[in-house]
Amino acid sequence: MLLVAGLGNPGPKYAGNRHNVGFMVVERLAERWGVGGFREKFKGRFAKGTFADEDVVLLEPLTYMNLSGESVQKALAFFKVGLGELLVVHDELDLPFGELRIKVGGGTAGHNGLRSIVGQCGGNGFTRVRVGIGRPRSGSVEGYVLSDFSRDEQATLPDLVERAAQMVEAVVEKGPRGAMNALHRK
Repeated sequence: MLLVAGLGNPGPKYAGNRHNVGFMVVERLAERWGVGGFREKFKGRFAKGTFADEDVVLLEPLTYMNLSGESVQKALAFFKVGLGELLVVHDELDLPFGELRIKVGGGTAGHNGLRSIVGQCGGNGFTRVRVGIGRPRSGSVEGYVLSDFSRDEQATLPDLVERAAQMVEAVVEKGPRGAMNALHRK
C-alpha cells in the first residue's frame, strides 16, 4: 500500500493558492483513477483506490500546511504504512514554475509542511513529488505561496497538475528510483 499525501490549506480561500498544488494533484489522481468520494478522518480527507494493481490512499491534510504531519502520521499509523511507502506532493520554491522533480529523503528546504511531516513521522525517508512554483521576484515568500497563480500560470496549470499526476503514477508503477531514471532526463 502507498499513501499519497498532497499538501495544501483547507477551505475556498486557499483553493487556488500556489501552496495548494498538492491538493490539486491528489484531486486529479482521484479523477484519473475513478476513486469515489473523500471521507474525513486523520485530521484530513482521504480516499482509497487502486492503480497498477497497487492499493493507494490519497490524503489531503486539513490541519493547515504547518501541521500537515499530524494528519500524515495518523494515516500512516492507521494503514500501517512505513515512511518508505509515503509519497508527498508539494509546492517547491526552488524549482521554476512548471518544473517537476522526484526526490527521496533530504532536507525540507524551509517548507513548513515537510518540516511538520519529518517531525511528526520520525524521519525524512519518504518520496516527494516537487512541483515547481518558482520564487517571488519581490515581497515575502509567505505572501507569495499564499497567493493564487498568476493569469499566465493559470493557463498552463492544468497541464502541470496532469504531469505531476503522471509522475505520481510513475512512482507507483516503477518505484521512486525507476521513476527518477525514466523521467529526470535533461
